[in-house]
Amino acid sequence: MRSATARFTTAEGLRSLLNRLDVAGPSAWRTDADAEALMAYTIRKYRPLAMTHHCAPEDSAVAAFEALRTSAVRNAYDPWAVVTRAVQVTLIAEERAEGLLCSPAQARRTQVSRHHDARRFSEYETDLLEFHPALRAPADGASDQSADRGENASTRAFEAIDLAIALFAALGWPLNTATCALDYIAARLIECGSRPTTHAMLRRDRSAHAVLDLDRRAWSTLLRVTLGNPNPDLRHTASGHGVLLRLLIGDPVIELLADDQLVLEISRSAPRLVRTETEVKPGKVA
Repeated sequence: MRSATARFTTAEGLRSLLNRLDVAGPSAWRTDADAEALMAYTIRKYRPLAMTHHCAPEDSAVAAFEALRTSAVRNAYDPWAVVTRAVQVTLIAEERAEGLLCSPAQARRTQVSRHHDARRFSEYETDLLEFHPALRAPADGASDQSADRGENASTRAFEAIDLAIALFAALGWPLNTATCALDYIAARLIECGSRPTTHAMLRRDRSAHAVLDLDRRAWSTLLRVTLGNPNPDLRHTASGHGVLLRLLIGDPVIELLADDQLVLEISRSAPRLVRTETEVKPGKVA
């Protein structure tokens, strides 16, 4: 067993064994003695790593087995380095999944793994109402002040949306179209959390401008004007800020209307209403 183990502890030895198992087929992993010794070796090798992430040693063997069967490991300059990284990533996902009460596949996603672990009422000797700061009532009138600040922040955001809708409507956009389009952009902005990410996502959203009955030119102009130009060189300019941010930080509408380039872009991109009734020309019988 010692000589067999020594053969696959090195990079070339592992590569040679994996190539032989790959040629022999999937059944070789069940019948080959070296394959059995390799899996036993991975359990011993990655036991400390598994304990670090509060996982069973056998979990590391499963992760290693999935990595060892890939061509990326066989063709890597250092196969063991690739396997170690794959096992580490899998164990991290397993640990996060245990804390988040979700599957390891979901725990690998950034939007899920960024949340804190689930907490149970029975985990703490102190009552949750006293333990968690979000559930504490501030002294004196601090609660009223914080509530006013939160309400004002929300109010300013809604006011910015309303002002933007009014601006687009005044420059030729149909009121219903402007309302639906800007509400849709604002909803996606809340989900994404940043203007560049929202702009990149909505730029590829073909269904949005189709539902809103906007052509690609009008949709692109709407995103650029509302969320700001994504060019990094224009990040700190009025064009890079976009209408929503400018209204949110207090720029008056009259200042936006004084921006000739902005007014021209909005008015030129306004969708034109198409008449559905056939007009009768003078002098001709209908």
